[in-house]
Amino acid sequence: MEAIRKQATKLREQVARQQQAVLKQFGAGGYGGSDNLVTDEAELHQHQKLEKLYISTRAGKHYQRDIVRGVEGYIVTGSKQLEIGTKLSEDSRKYGSENTCTSGSTLSRAALNHGRARAQMEKERGNLLKALGTQVAEPLRAMVMGAPLEDARHLAQRYDRMRQEAEAQAIEVAKRQAKVRETPGNSESIMKLEAAEAKLQDLKANMAILGKEAAAAMAAVEAQQQRLTLQRLIAMIEAERTYHQRVLQILDQLGGEMISERQRIEASPSPSVDNTMPPPPSYEEVNGVYASQTHNGTTDSMGYFLGEVMHPYQAESDVELNLSIGDYVVVRKVSNNGWAEGECKGKAGWFPFGYVERRDRVLASKVAEVF
Repeated sequence: MEAIRKQATKLREQVARQQQAVLKQFGAGGYGGSDNLVTDEAELHQHQKLEKLYISTRAGKHYQRDIVRGVEGYIVTGSKQLEIGTKLSEDSRKYGSENTCTSGSTLSRAALNHGRARAQMEKERGNLLKALGTQVAEPLRAMVMGAPLEDARHLAQRYDRMRQEAEAQAIEVAKRQAKVRETPGNSESIMKLEAAEAKLQDLKANMAILGKEAAAAMAAVEAQQQRLTLQRLIAMIEAERTYHQRVLQILDQLGGEMISERQRIEASPSPSVDNTMPPPPSYEEVNGVYASQTHNGTTDSMGYFLGEVMHPYQAESDVELNLSIGDYVVVRKVSNNGWAEGECKGKAGWFPFGYVERRDRVLASKVAEVF
């Protein structure tokens, strides 16, 4: 009898250690339990399936959250770029419409075209940011925070807790069985064993039902996650593709306008002095002769005015002026043979009249450069 009692004590200690190991494993929290006491193959398969679904839906949730965060950051950055681009378009249009020095010139038209195109591009950027917010971020955020995912996860966690309870009950049954073997014929021990076994069977039956419900719910959520995430990724790509295509069209049109304007300028023939045109009269001959007078066939019926140099001219004699594009000249006399006399940068002399264009409105700083 003493040997039997020692063996029983040893068995009870072994069972207690197993129970402590199980409780220690489940004490860390989270999903997933021990498979040591699971002997039903169908139940084990169900458990493993739920573990995979739980891990998959958790990874899908984290990926959706990452997409939402990335899109929201892109929207914040894009909004700042939109603000800067809009300011640039306004500055370009303002220069093109208000600049008195080059009003109606090539640069003014180019500035206006650039401002218009930039405004259109920023409008497309705004449409892109709006689409990313409403078509991508909001649906995914609703999925991450939605009830279906949480409900399915709660079912899986309830199943896991019930499975842990069943494992603990299986340990209890093992203890009762050992006690019955120690004291055979003890009716009380037998009744307690039968009650423990009945409870274990109920737990297994309920666990099987709950496991099926949890697996179905998790599978449905996983399918919804994958379908929604794929749809939102496609929507994001389509929105960006539409944006870039539209911006490319705008830039192509703007580039065409700019190139056409440049080609028009480059194709304009530079005025040249007619080979048959007589040389300008000597400056000494006309010095002191002004608009109201005539001398050697030269006349001036327009009075003094300012002219902007449109083409460069290299003086070929001491009585001629060197001209650079953008210079301003006080035109004092225009000859019948195509020459004009005036002053530029403190020097007076003759130059081909076709190289300048009359300007009625000039900045004061430009006038100061003439003298």
